[in-house]
Formats: sequence, structure tokens, C-alpha cells
Amino acid sequence: MKKFFGMLTVLFALATLGACGSSNTTAQGQEKDQLAAIKKSGVLKVATSADYAPFEFHTMVDGKDKIVGSDIDLAKAIAKELGVKAEVSDMNFNTVLASLKEGKADLAISAISATDERKQQFDFTDNYYNPPQVVIINKKNKEIYRNANDLKDKNVGAQKGSIQEELVKTQLKGAKLVTIDKVPNMIVEVNQGSLAATVVEKTIAESYIAQNPDLMIADISLEPAPDEAFAIALPKESSQLQKELNQIIKKLNDEGKIEEFIQQNNELAEKTATE
Repeated sequence: MKKFFGMLTVLFALATLGACGSSNTTAQGQEKDQLAAIKKSGVLKVATSADYAPFEFHTMVDGKDKIVGSDIDLAKAIAKELGVKAEVSDMNFNTVLASLKEGKADLAISAISATDERKQQFDFTDNYYNPPQVVIINKKNKEIYRNANDLKDKNVGAQKGSIQEELVKTQLKGAKLVTIDKVPNMIVEVNQGSLAATVVEKTIAESYIAQNPDLMIADISLEPAPDEAFAIALPKESSQLQKELNQIIKKLNDEGKIEEFIQQNNELAEKTATE
């Protein structure tokens, strides 16, 4: 809310405080209604960037292009628990959170890390997966890029708006960060040599390497970054929905479902690459 200054009387101040109290009550009411609204609509709108196999990617099913992945399976599992249908929208990763903020989606599930910066604008669920990060290079450069210092003054890719941007800046110091919207485009540029390397999550790397035999994971260690685990992003003031989702995530993790989703979709991604 806008803040008002220059109040000249106590009466006006009290009236303003009263108005603020009414607004807070309304905000809380909206917060409580958010979960109910999803259930009433029968649809859970999910924003994702389907270029991050095995978490979210495109494949052909019965001759039709379909968005699949472990995050998509997670979205469907959540929708099932809520008694609604999942409706997934594909977009650039850099606009996934923007669509959430604009009210075009109820959730953002797209291998998103709950960074401190993002927490200022969005609520997040508990983490559902904590991925290791790796560096992809061309096999022909195996003996050239053996440690972080070897990438000094080299072009290193990271997906625009991702946690990997910060990893390149802080752990591959001296490298020239190149931000790119789509992961497949980064892979192409590493293949072509316009990028010396790119930083991605390990499971993602393994999936793309299966599709690109000229690439490999470099023997360059990256320290775990703060808040790099994946969580589901929600609009601010979503405590009721957040609580419900945390319970569902715990249930799915206790049952081993999320790890199962990842393994199944990693296999699907590799199969898709060979077809």
C-alpha cells in the first residue's frame, strides 16, 4: 500500500490506521480464499519453462507435442490431492515468476530456487529437491578446462534468471557470463564453441549429454550455493495454500514419489533424445 505522510491531526491518523487495519483484514481474507478459489475453479494453473529435462520438457506422445517432466508430474500429483485438474503453461524461465505476479498462474513449478531476492516478492513451499550443479564442456576441451581458473576470460553460459547466473559470478570468477533464455540454446553454443562451458543442474546435464555425445561434465567442482534447492513459488500472502502444499510435498517425498518422478523422466528424456 502507498504510505501517507503529512498527517495534521490525531483523528486523521487514527482514521488512517483504521483503514490500514481494514485492508489487512481484507488481505487475510483473500489469502484464506486463495486455496478455496482453486478448488472452486477446478483448475490449478501452473507456470513452467519446458526446456529443462527431466524436470520439464517437450516430447511427442501419440503424434502430439506434450509437456512432460518430473515437475509436471509433481504438479499433477498436487492437483490430484487438491481434487482439481492441472493446467500447465510453457514460457521463458525469465517470465515464469512474472506470470505468477501478474495473477496468470496459481503456482510456478520450474526447478526454481527460493533465493532471498525472490522471497521478497514471492512465497515458497518447502524444498522438494536439492540438485548438485555442474559445468558442461566439449569433450575436445577436456584437458583445457580442468579447473575454475581455466575458464577465466571465457564465455560461460547460464539460463537467464536462474541460480546458475550467480554460480558463474561467484565460483567461476573471471569468466564472462553469457545469459541465455533457453537451455537447449546454451547446449548448441557449447557444441559450436561460442560458449566454452555452461552451468546447469547435474540431472539436466546428464540428460543433455545423452543427447549430445560430444559433450561432457567437466572435472570442475562447484560448491553448493545457498538456497539452490527447488521449491514451488506462490503469490505473496499465500500461507493457507503454502501450508497445504507443504503437506502434499512431505507426503510425496515420504512415499519416494518425487525421486521416482525424476528417475522416470530422466529415462524418458534419454529415450526422446534417441528417437
